[in-house]
Formats: sequence, structure tokens, C-alpha cells
Amino acid sequence: MSRAFVNEDQAAAQASQPVERRVSDQPNYLTAQGLAQLQQRVASLNALRSELHAQGERADKQRMADTERDLRYYTARVQSAQVVPAASSTEKVQIGSWVRFVDEQGQQHEVQLVGEDQADAAQGLINWGSPLGRALLGAAPGDEVLWRRPAGDQMIEVVEILVEG
Repeated sequence: MSRAFVNEDQAAAQASQPVERRVSDQPNYLTAQGLAQLQQRVASLNALRSELHAQGERADKQRMADTERDLRYYTARVQSAQVVPAASSTEKVQIGSWVRFVDEQGQQHEVQLVGEDQADAAQGLINWGSPLGRALLGAAPGDEVLWRRPAGDQMIEVVEILVEG
């Protein structure tokens, strides 16, 4: 049947089930800040769910379904979280370390290795389990490591490891 002949009120009342968010197979190592961000996300989603429930029949069914899905995902991520000790070494890259490295073109980059849910490449926050994160993890200043990228492998040199504090 053509979509033009579907009763719009009836269609609005039925939310399509959103695709579940895939939970990664890698251990959920993250920084204390990453755990706090996950907990805040769960709190925000719980507040939104309460808001939507309070709207009763007027609530956007699709938004409710999406919120429930996201709540399941982030609750599972909080439950599986394994907070790593704060990075304190300037001798070896750890989760939480800020790392300055140089690529083959001589470009200098600075990134922090963080948990999967905290990653934001635009902010220089790199998932420890990503190809770049795995290349850097455990490296020391002066080490050259192979960054296995989809665009082609590249040798990078760790210049400096920084700790916050």
C-alpha cells in the first residue's frame, strides 16, 4: 500500500523500533572523566524519559523509543566501565596520556588516549582501541610506531608524553 494512504495519526502512534546501538567487544577502559560523562548522559536520558512519560499520549513515540534505546546502551556502558588510574608516566603512553607525535610529513599532532565513548577526534580525544590508539599505547618518547590506517600504513614518532596535573 502506498504511504499516501496510511492514516497519519495511526502512523504517529506507532514508533518504529530504532536499531540497537552496538556495544563494542573491546574492554570498556576509560578515564574517570569518561565515566563521569557516561553517568551524566544516563542522568540526562532518564530526565528526558521522565519528561516524555509525563506527556502521556501526546509524547513523541519515536523520541521515546530512541531515548529508551540510548538509555539501554549508556547504562550498559556505565556497568561495564573499567576506570583506569590517572596517567602519570611521561615514559610510556597509557590510557589518559596526552601524546605529541610527528607523522611522516613532519606534521606534529597532540592527542589524548581515552575510552571509546569519550573519543572525539576533533578535540584530539582518541579511542585507545582505534588504530592510532593501539599504535601509541605503550610507546615511549623517541619510539617510532606503525599506525595502521585505512588510508595506508604510516610510521609516526612519539615526541613527548604529557600528564595533566
